[in-house]
Order: sequence, then structure tokens, then C-alpha cells
Amino acid sequence: MKIIDLDGDRAIELAETFSLLADPSRLGIVTACANRARNVGDIAEHTGLSPSLVSHHLRLLKAARVLRGERQGRHVFYSLADDCIREVLGVMIGHLFDHAHHDDH
Repeated sequence: MKIIDLDGDRAIELAETFSLLADPSRLGIVTACANRARNVGDIAEHTGLSPSLVSHHLRLLKAARVLRGERQGRHVFYSLADDCIREVLGVMIGHLFDHAHHDDH
């Protein structure tokens, strides 16, 4: 895949998105929603964060188009915005942990 040069505004937007994912709590929320849609209470239980803190992080992640929410009855269920987010996370997780594992042998 070819990487394009970024102009100033696009570089800022990309950096801000990566900055959001640099927070361990937000990254935990994103990975919690990677394999199935979850509501705020489920995310809070899964991550050990308070529901109000989860809601705050979800607003930021939705605004950055990392997660999307879908209302089902009284609850909103959050999942990855698209397969691109899954691919980026998968590549980075593989890069960090698969390579580190192979370097040990």
C-alpha cells in the first residue's frame, strides 16, 4: 500500500486520531468493541472504567470516526467504524507482539 504525503490539515487530523488511540483507556474501549458491539455498561464492565468516563471517551472516538454507535431500543451499541480501523489495529498489534515473540526465539 502506497502512503500519501499529507498536507498540514490532514497531518493534524491523522495525528489527533493517533493521539486519541495513545490513551490506554480509549484504546481499551476500541479493542473491547473490535469483535462485537457493546453498550456503555458492557464496555465499562469490560474495561473497569466508570460508565461516565466511558461515555466521555466514546464521544471523542465517535467524533474521530474510530467508533460508531447504533441505537437498539434503549441502548446504543458501539463498534468499530469500519474495517480500516480493524486492519490498522491488527497490523500494529501483530507488529508489536508477533515480532517481539519471534525475536525472542
